[in-house]
Formats: sequence, structure tokens, C-alpha cells
Amino acid sequence: MLTTSSLEHTEMTRHIEMLDALFKHATEGIVVVNKQGIIVMLNPKALELFGYHDKELAGKSIEMLIPQRHGRTHVQDRNAYFEAPKARGMGSSLDLYASRKDGSEFPVEVSLSPFNTSEGEFVVSFVIDITDRKRNENIIKEANHEIQKLNAELELRVNQRTQELATAIQKVEQSQAEVMRALKKERELNNMKSQFVTIASHEFRTPLATILSSASLIGRYAKTEEEDKRQKHVQRIKSGVTNLTEILNDFLSIGKLEEGRIHLVPVSVDLQIFTQGLIEEIRGLCKDDQHIAFSYEKESETWIDTQLLRNILFNLLSNAIKYSEAGTLISLKMRSDDKIISIEIKDQGIGIPERDHGHIFERFFRAHNAGTAQGTGLGLNIVQNYVALMKGNISFSSDLGKGTTFYVDLPNYLPKTE
Repeated sequence: MLTTSSLEHTEMTRHIEMLDALFKHATEGIVVVNKQGIIVMLNPKALELFGYHDKELAGKSIEMLIPQRHGRTHVQDRNAYFEAPKARGMGSSLDLYASRKDGSEFPVEVSLSPFNTSEGEFVVSFVIDITDRKRNENIIKEANHEIQKLNAELELRVNQRTQELATAIQKVEQSQAEVMRALKKERELNNMKSQFVTIASHEFRTPLATILSSASLIGRYAKTEEEDKRQKHVQRIKSGVTNLTEILNDFLSIGKLEEGRIHLVPVSVDLQIFTQGLIEEIRGLCKDDQHIAFSYEKESETWIDTQLLRNILFNLLSNAIKYSEAGTLISLKMRSDDKIISIEIKDQGIGIPERDHGHIFERFFRAHNAGTAQGTGLGLNIVQNYVALMKGNISFSSDLGKGTTFYVDLPNYLPKTE
């Protein structure tokens, strides 16, 4: 029969075993230091974070884990802490760094909790590696910087165009026809600026809100087992930045086309390799179980402007992805002979309403069934301009609710032989 003493001993043993398991399997680094700054205990996660093996740090100064440039001030801070010890967190508003065995540094958040035993005063430190969080914060900063830079460039471009139009108006005496053309151009520019403000303010709001919300939520998932949640928000941030970049690229492309700064430069290209590379690049935009099936029939060497071709294919494929549901197939067929490069891109998406067929290539136009899908209404207009610049043809067929197929024929700019 168990006595009271035996039961208490059994209960004590169970508690000790549970505490030992918590210590060993904790996902945060745990370091116990005495009042003299000597390390008395570390859990396996702490050893992993700092790159040491078992017992290498026991009995050593805590300053071994602090960057050398902070060693002296850390001793002063430690002594001051033990004069009035209390539980507190560190690193949420400061940039704290720890030092590994190999001398490399990494950003951390640290929580301190003091306690006393019969052997004296101690403090237990809970250490979290926040490298991923810092990296994501840098992504946000870089994205905001890039947005500001592109906005400044676009504003400068609009101002330059306005000045050019003002100069043209001053030459009204040349001819009434010239004046009317200048006034028309000014109206188009003002309309474009107005549409830009309206569309940009709407289109920027959603990705920026996604970036900001994900950035704030990432900090809540500091544990190893929450890595999938962190990665989910990292992907949302990347997707938001990609959307913003595509919107700005559309507006910059329109500016370059209007100014005549895009010129045709045909080069020899292996269309098979070129297109497969582009598909790999755009595959990251695909929804779950969406696939791009590519086939190519080659009858001749091909010469074409690869940058313009890339922009055409990227716009048409990204539209096919955007307006098709997950699990659908997107078909890309290409054929080349010594005169023509033919392209066919077919999706299984929402289709284009018949009443919109005559307007689909107009600037800023979006089909009535586009819904909440992000877009500026510039993509197909840009594609049409690129095709025209290359002296090609573009057309399409569409069944509402079944899908759309775009057909593009581009000249093969083979060098003439003597």
C-alpha cells in the first residue's frame, strides 16, 4: 500500500519529468544564467540556434552569445538588471542580435524571467530567431521604395508630356489643323491622367492592404511549427508586390509606345527554349492545378524581337490564368515557317460577352463580366500595339462561360539572302 510520502514522491517525479520534457522539446531557445552571468543550463533548441554541442556552453559567460561590439555594455546592462529583476521582453522595438559559435550574427527577440532558488538568483532567457521576420520586413521596405520610385517616374513623364502639349498649343498660328490635333492630344492626356488616378487608387489599395496585413501577422508566428503560416503570408506579400509591379509596367509601357521609344530589333531565337523558359517564369501565377500545355511546330529558323514577343505572350497567358478557374487547362500552340510565326492561346475561362467584342482592345476597357479580378484594362491594348509595331495581326474568338482563344500572326524576320 502506498503511503502519503510515496504518493508525494511519485507526483513530484511526474512533475519533474514533465518539466524536463518541456525544457528539452521547447521550440524556443532557453538559456538559464546566474547572477554572475554564467550559463548554467541550455535546452537543445538554444544549442541549435547558437551552433554549439552539448555542454560546450555550460559554465561559460553569457557574453559568448553576444556580438563582441556589445559585450561591455551587455555586462553593465546585466548587472543593472539584477539590481531590480523583473519579467520583460526585449527586441520588439530594438534591433537585438546574437552571435553563433562561428561568429555569424542573427536577429533575435528575448524574454527575461528572474527566479530564486536555494543556490541563489537566476534568470531564464527565452530566445527566438526572427531572421525570417526581418527578411520579410525588408521585402516590404524594398517594395514601398520601388513603388515610390515608379510613381515619381510616371509623374515626371506626365509633367513632361503636359509641357510638350503646352508648347504645341503656343504654335497655333501654324495651322488650325495642328491646333485641333494638339487640343485632342491634351484631352486624351487629361483623360488618361484622370483614369490613371481612379484606376491606380483602386488597384493599388487591394495589394497594399494584403501586404500590410500579412506583414503584421507574420510576427505572430514565431514558432517552428508555424512555418507554414509564415510562408503563406510571405507568398501573399510577394503576390501583392507582383500585382503592383504589373500595374506600373502597364502604365510605363503605354508611355513608351506613345513616345515612339519602342523599336523593333529582330534576333535569331530558338522559340522552343524561349517559350518554355517564359512558361516556367509565369507558372508561379497559376492557380491550383492549372496547367499550361505547350506545343511547337518548327519549319524554319525564326527571327523576331524577343522582348516584344515576351510581352505579348506574358500578357495573353496571364489573362488566361486570371480569368480561368483552378484546375483548368491553358493551351499554347506555336508554329513557324519562313514567313509567319503563328500563336494560339486557348483557355477554359469565363469568356468575353458578345457586346464587348468590339471594345476589348480599347485602352482602359474591361469586359462587363471581369468582376473583381485585378487589372487596369491596358493589357490587350498594349498587346495590340506591340503586334501592330511588328506588322502582325491579332484576333480572337470567345464563348461566354466556355473560354477564349487568341490568334496572333507575326512576320518571321529572316535575313534576306543574296
